[in-house]
This record gives sequence, C-alpha cells and structure tokens, in this order.
Amino acid sequence: MQWEEVAVRSTTTRAPRTMVKPATKWLRGLLRAGKAQQRTATRLAKVLFGPVPAKPRAKVRSKPVAKTVVKTVVKTVVNTKAKTRTAPRVRPVGEAVPALAPFATPLSPPRVRKRTAPPPGKWLAAHYAPLPELGQLPGRRLPYFLYLPEKAPSAAMRSRGRPLLVMLHGCEQSATQFAEGTRMNRLAERKGYAVLYPQQSLRAHARRCWKWYDKLTQEGGGDVRLIVGAIEQVAARYAIDRARIYICGISAGAGMAHIVALNHPHLFAALGLHSGPVFGAGHNLIGALQVMQHGAAARADAAIDEVLARQPAFPRLPTILLQGLADKVVRPVNQTQLVRQSVRVNRMPADTLVTAQRLPGGAAGGRNPAHAYALHDYQVGKEVLLRVAQVEHLAHAWSGGDASLPFNDKARPDASKLLLDFFAGHRRR
Repeated sequence: MQWEEVAVRSTTTRAPRTMVKPATKWLRGLLRAGKAQQRTATRLAKVLFGPVPAKPRAKVRSKPVAKTVVKTVVKTVVNTKAKTRTAPRVRPVGEAVPALAPFATPLSPPRVRKRTAPPPGKWLAAHYAPLPELGQLPGRRLPYFLYLPEKAPSAAMRSRGRPLLVMLHGCEQSATQFAEGTRMNRLAERKGYAVLYPQQSLRAHARRCWKWYDKLTQEGGGDVRLIVGAIEQVAARYAIDRARIYICGISAGAGMAHIVALNHPHLFAALGLHSGPVFGAGHNLIGALQVMQHGAAARADAAIDEVLARQPAFPRLPTILLQGLADKVVRPVNQTQLVRQSVRVNRMPADTLVTAQRLPGGAAGGRNPAHAYALHDYQVGKEVLLRVAQVEHLAHAWSGGDASLPFNDKARPDASKLLLDFFAGHRRR
C-alpha cells in the first residue's frame, strides 16, 4: 500500500517530503526482518555445528547422549566409596586434567554397577601435548585414560613389560563410557594387559567422532599423530612390551584404528575392527555416509595399493574383523571390503588356507543370551593373519557389552574376549 501512495503523490509538488516517511518505515522494517533472519540462522548454525548442549537434570524416559556423558564423568571423578552428598567440582570431559604426577592423575574407577566391584587396578587420566615447532603456537592436546592392572606380572612380563591395548571409542561416546560398556578393564586385569583409551575432544568434533574420512588423516596426519604420541608417551612412562602393542576400536574408532595401524604398522602386533568402515574413501561428510551405507568398492584395492607404495617394506598386520549382520549404520558390505583390504595388505597367496565354523546362539529368553555367529580364519603357514566374525541379529553395538549404555548389546559373543584371544597369538617381529 505504501508503494501505491508514493506513486500517486509523486506527481504533486510535495512528493519529496511525502516519500520520506513511507520509505523510512519500509527500510526500518527491512532492517528488522534482516536482523530476525540473522538470529534464526545463528540459532540453526549452533544446533547443526555447535557442541552438544548439556541437558537439564529433569527426569526423562530416554537419556540423551549429552546427559549420559556428564553422568559418567561425575561418577568417574568422584570416589565411589564416599558417602557424603557433596562432591568436588567435576571437569567437562574435553577439559584436560592437571597432572599431579609428571604424566598421569589417579582417578576413581569408571561408574560401578550394582553388586559389581570395580577392577582393582589403577585408573589414570592424562593428556598428550606435542611440543610446538619453532615459531608456532602450541597445538591441540589429546586427553586419554589408562588402566594398569593390579595383578602381579608374570615372569615374562617382568622381563619384557606388559602388553598394551589401545581402545578407540565411537561417535557420541567418551573414553570412560567405552571402557565401562566393553568391560575391557576386567578382562585386562585377568590377562595382565594395560589399556589405553584416547578420547576425542568436543572441540575437535561436536559428537566426539574420529575423522576417519578425512584424506589428510588417512595419509597419517591429523589425530593419527596425537594417538601415536600418546602411545609413545605411555610406553616410555611404564613397563610396556613394545612387541605386544595392539589397537582396536568400534565404528569411527575402528576406522581410526585402521588408519593408525596402516600408517604405523611397525608399532602394532595386531589390529581389531568392530563395525568399522572400509579404509581410504569418504573424504567429506557426505562421502562418509555413502561409505557407511554402501562401502567403497572402487577404492578398496587402490587405497591399499597407495599405502604399500608409500611403505614398500610393509610388515604383516594380523587383523580381526567383527560385524553385526543387522547393522544399519555401518552396513556389512564394509566388512566384506575390509576382508579384501586385509588380504591385500598382508599379501596373502592364492592358496591361503581358509577355515570356517558356525557357533549356535542361545535359547530365546535365557539368562545368558547369545547370537549365533560364524568365524572364518585365513591362515598362512602357522599364523592366522585374518579372523572374520559375523554375528547374526547384532545391530550397531559392541557384542557382549553392557546394554545399559548406548552402543552395547548384552548378547554374546563377547567381543572383548574375542579380541584378546586373537591378540594373544601375535607378537610383532
């Protein structure tokens, strides 16, 4: 209507004076609309790209991931034996813990379930911070947790050191949640393993995802250097058997473990991947989703050939692959292509012996549920270089884990036991 009024009155002698007021109102309205649109865009950007907000403590039926993270950290840092209601200030998961010792700070064990005592070993928190290059500012620090068993080492461990297992969590998990859900520390206590849990920071990724799809990371940059630095720091600080260092992970953590092992094969005796994506593809978020759903058949062989071209003396890399056949997040086609990549990177001959067995599931509704699963072993000489486990009815979750935590399925097989049983047969030459 204002535009019509201006057009009519523009033919009169008072046009310049009459046009000012409607035009000013229009400009002010346009400015207000622009500011409102900017506020809406800012809020949307925070939701899509900002860190996950902490949820209020109100009781809800479904526990959001952010609330679970905070709850886990509270019970990790506060002494579980304390009976007082007041607790010291709790640091966010992404915040580095100030060291009381040169490298690590002792913490209370991860959250304890009813009627279950925590593992008796030491639960430590520390971080790795690489020294900045000359003229550069300090880089990002990598927080990590370390479990050291209380069990006295065997005679062989006293002379060589303890084996070290590196565990990489998946998206929307913390290191403490991963330790609790997999129950790996309990098994490590019995076997005498030290267990290292690097933790992706919220600053690096709002969902704590390792960037396995990033091309620079796949070539050995990014978080690879931080994870290897943390391993070296722990191995230098404690009595670790350098010939028995193993690395594994789930989902994005599996993708990252694969990348670390391919870029530093002389550091690891064996590799374990649970529900992991195929290596060497993605390169952006859309590409990563394509890989998770459809694999990357066109890149599966070429990506390994590029690794072998960079490292002509690539050693054998024994690998165990675990996959749920009902996984709709990282679909089983990825495991099929990971098998091809492992055969290729280990240069297995055409006459490689492959044995298969199928283990039945448990009775429906039983106290100890179990999914049926198949095992395929690829053996060269006397050494099993590849073990493939395919678990029926298992979705995107750690097999045999604590089902009260996200991304864990209580039904056997016990993935933690399968991993350590496989690792026990391998020592780096």
